[in-house]
Amino acid sequence: MSRSDAERLLRADGSVIVPAAVAGDVLRALIRDLTARVRADGGEVSPGIRGLLYALHTAAQRADAFDLVTAPFESAATGTPARPSGTVAVADAAALMGCTPRYVRTLIADGRLTAERVGARVWAIDPTTLDHYRHHRGDTAA
Repeated sequence: MSRSDAERLLRADGSVIVPAAVAGDVLRALIRDLTARVRADGGEVSPGIRGLLYALHTAAQRADAFDLVTAPFESAATGTPARPSGTVAVADAAALMGCTPRYVRTLIADGRLTAERVGARVWAIDPTTLDHYRHHRGDTAA
């Protein structure tokens, strides 16, 4: 990103616009940092930070839902083994469906979501199957 691109993300009041495409990455980074800080000092997160986290979560979900419809789903690097291009990670699928990653893994084990194991604990979920399941909850995937 060039300096002029970065400047377009700044507002006159000093606030920063977070593009939906990177909201999930920003959210994950903030949660990792905040979790470590809360564990270290036992403190609470301020209401302002909670609001920011909620807004980032919502933006990331909207961006992910848009990507499923308009282009192959590309999740940002999460430090896990690479998934084949055009597939969805368990955590991303859970965020899209509003459930836990454990439930997504249950759907995979039950055969209701098509996925391929690409690491010891990493699954690459077929985005077409995920999209079908999201819109037809419980129907057998095509």
